[in-house]
Amino acid sequence: MTQHATARRVATGTGATLALAVIGVTATGGAAYADDSYTVRKGDTVSHIAARSGSTVAAITRANALGDAARIRVGQVLTIPSSSTPDRPPAAPAPTAGSYTVVSGDTVSHIAAKLGTSVPAIVAANGLDARAFIRVGQTLNVPGASTPAAPAPAAAPQTAGSSSYTVRPGDTVSAIATRHGTTVTAVVAANGLGSRALIRIGQTLTIPAAAAAAAAVAPAAPAAASVGNTFAGRTYADSVVAAANANLATLRASATPSKADMQAKIAATARAMGVDPALAQAVAFQESGFNHAVVSPANAIGAMQVIPTSGQWASDLVGRQLNLVNPDDNVTAGVAILRSLVGTAPDLPTAIAGYYQGASSVKKNGMFADTRRYVANVQTHMTRFR
Repeated sequence: MTQHATARRVATGTGATLALAVIGVTATGGAAYADDSYTVRKGDTVSHIAARSGSTVAAITRANALGDAARIRVGQVLTIPSSSTPDRPPAAPAPTAGSYTVVSGDTVSHIAAKLGTSVPAIVAANGLDARAFIRVGQTLNVPGASTPAAPAPAAAPQTAGSSSYTVRPGDTVSAIATRHGTTVTAVVAANGLGSRALIRIGQTLTIPAAAAAAAAVAPAAPAAASVGNTFAGRTYADSVVAAANANLATLRASATPSKADMQAKIAATARAMGVDPALAQAVAFQESGFNHAVVSPANAIGAMQVIPTSGQWASDLVGRQLNLVNPDDNVTAGVAILRSLVGTAPDLPTAIAGYYQGASSVKKNGMFADTRRYVANVQTHMTRFR
């Protein structure tokens, strides 16, 4: 339970989700650049839309003349600049670092746009969680210079034996990989899709041949296989990333059960604890694909992707200290959290949303757009585990 969006699922080495719903956008390309359009839905913010589309808050704000507040409304159609659209903000002196007191209606993206900095910079400077939650009256440290966004990796040129595929409604990277006899990792690498592997309707993907796919899953160098410090446009504190890498090293140094063994543990534990085994398996599959040897940049650990604070909550629930690196304890923690959420939520979708977004956030803010997709994915997975 990362209280993020994880996605999030077939997992990568960082615990990120790869099998996500396609973003439904319509091409509105001009003569030089092909931008997309997006219709705002309930719960959306500019920063959420920017993270999902691979754009930036600043670029979307300029493309739609949103002004400093970057306010949007449900039903509004936004132009989403493509990664190739030039981003030329007017030159201006770097703002002076300072503090800002949160007022009603503020979001981190609004504050970043207002003060000339970036969402990742504010998140990192204030140790905010994966959702960048802030509260009225909170004093934030505002960095003086924007943190440059990392350029989106360019798609690899089509190689001999590879083919192309145009994304259709309902497609996911995992479904496309299965259909073409390749792997999620290979498709992600061939197209520079990034950690969330987001794809768009109408997007043309390079599908690697079997040999290229096999090469894509070859063991990576140790440095490349470590946990990074960014995910979905958010930068995590050095202490969190260091803890995540320490946990990942511990997992890799230990005997890790196979995915089939982890699935069996999850089903058996759920039955023993009075939780629907289909629900527990669906959540674990969405979180990690039953892979216990994964840790996310937010330090979400193992097959159930539980962060340490949620692990402590689970320890309190079961009456003993749980070690999230231990496969059995990891499963117990995730199932205990699910049992509590199902017992207190008004319905199953809300309970599932609580595992992903955090129950208090769901109660306060409702489900975010990516949370709704997560819930839909989990409920779909449940049918396969009945």
